[in-house]
Amino acid sequence: MASAELWLTLAIALVAGLIRGITGFGGAMVMTPPLSLLIGPKYAVLTALLLEVSAAANMLPGALRQMRVRTIGPICVMACVTVPLGTYLLVILDPELTRRWIAGMVIAFSALMMVGFRYRGNPRLLMSAALGALSGVLAGATSIGAPPIILYLLASQDPVALTRAHLIVYVTVVSSMGLGMLWVTGILDLQSGIRALAAAPFFIVGTLGGSRLFERVNESQFRKFTLMLLMAVSSVILMV
Repeated sequence: MASAELWLTLAIALVAGLIRGITGFGGAMVMTPPLSLLIGPKYAVLTALLLEVSAAANMLPGALRQMRVRTIGPICVMACVTVPLGTYLLVILDPELTRRWIAGMVIAFSALMMVGFRYRGNPRLLMSAALGALSGVLAGATSIGAPPIILYLLASQDPVALTRAHLIVYVTVVSSMGLGMLWVTGILDLQSGIRALAAAPFFIVGTLGGSRLFERVNESQFRKFTLMLLMAVSSVILMV
């Protein structure tokens, strides 16, 4: 990777981690659109999945103790089933089309979160399986599979800590499955893995810093600002 691209990648990872630490939602939405423009969709997805796993893995043991298998289990199982389809789309689709698809998805999900949209029914097995399948395709193709699950889980009466545990389990399991498929297809090799992992310390430091800043900022206003920023950046990426 050229020096300028490397430093920009590290800066994007740091900002993504910082925003994730403050707002709590996935860093993939923040980093994948600009990285897809900078280094291409395939390596942007690879980098985002690796960083999500690196940030969530240390929280996984606690999340596993808290989670309810009947809630998150069907989602993770169906997502893992359909991740290969998403990875196949990532491999065969034109990079320009994929880049615009990623940007368009970020705009759509940011708009839904901005207006406070969430699933209004009671969580059911069929709906969990269907959304898990959809999120698996999205995660494999774009690294952005969590937003539909976030909007769905927010409809439950579960405590915030339990919902957070479910999301940690989901992100770790599905991102790991996505990385496995990228390895099978040859996108993840030693060189690309080392290159992506170079950004991990910056992402983790950003996440830790954002978590400490959480109590010092107005989380609701910052979330709205972040969503507006994501929509603006992704709109530019969609048009270039």
